[in-house]
Amino acid sequence: MAAQDQIPLGSGFGHASTASDIVSAYGAGLAGRHYVVTGGYSGIGLETVRALAGAGAHVTVPARSPERARAALAGMAGGIAVATMDLADLASVRAFAASLLAGGRPVHGLINNAGVMASPLRRIGDDWESQFAICHLGHFELTRLLEPALKATPGARVVALSSTAHIRGDILWDDPHFHRRPYDKWAAYAQAKTADALFALGLDRRWRAAGVRAFSVHPGGIFTPLQRHLADEEMVALGWKNADGSLPPAVAALFKSPQAGAATTLWCALSPQLDGLGGVYCEDCDIAPLAGPDSQRWQHVRPWACDDAAADRLWTMSEAMIAAAP
Repeated sequence: MAAQDQIPLGSGFGHASTASDIVSAYGAGLAGRHYVVTGGYSGIGLETVRALAGAGAHVTVPARSPERARAALAGMAGGIAVATMDLADLASVRAFAASLLAGGRPVHGLINNAGVMASPLRRIGDDWESQFAICHLGHFELTRLLEPALKATPGARVVALSSTAHIRGDILWDDPHFHRRPYDKWAAYAQAKTADALFALGLDRRWRAAGVRAFSVHPGGIFTPLQRHLADEEMVALGWKNADGSLPPAVAALFKSPQAGAATTLWCALSPQLDGLGGVYCEDCDIAPLAGPDSQRWQHVRPWACDDAAADRLWTMSEAMIAAAP
């Protein structure tokens, strides 16, 4: 069981660590390296790109809106290229991957950062629920298509952005696209984030022999455009904000800045502490422990998100969904 690998390393970093802290420790030698960061023009993705590019790496940012991406990244130091890709459109994903492979550039790291949270029901692809399709299926296909470049690059890593939201529930195995059950935006988001963790586990098991390792990440609670589908009234009801827009003290202590939110992603992408490891779920710049009776509701990893059999089941199900898509 992969759950047995969820043992913290004592990395020396933690909840307050920032992207700058990680790059200061591990950024030497990034010049000439190439990273692909989805959603790299907003929120923690933007901070991930800023840190990598600032340390000398070349970063490709595939974006549904290239114009918005270029505007957000304008003036940022380093070599950054923006390309067109929409995770909701597999043809777009395939076109981006083909173009990237044709360029012949190695891929030292693929950071599957983009996502959507708690959105209204939207159907895309083969009548797929959009949160599962965008957060998981689009990244699943992108990663598989970039397999040649990743396997040809020594030490390549894939980082999948999961979330503490996985704690809300497992994959809805019998009806993942809400064809028979009433749509629940939070259950849909939970299964999408569980899928991201299981995908990293399944990928690591398949590609580790070729030298590619994969990790999933809970970046922390962060106010970013990811909350765009939530009204202020709902965030007040969730306890994330006070009615006057201020933050409750417990939330202020727990939530992170976008720069701190990018730290665990970068730790997974860069840290030599993870050499020889993979498939694990990480939080606060360390491997997260398996949740136990003393775990808080927002921390640690639940068994259903780090289970080898579930990872294989998801992989098979995802392959079948994509093969059946028009």
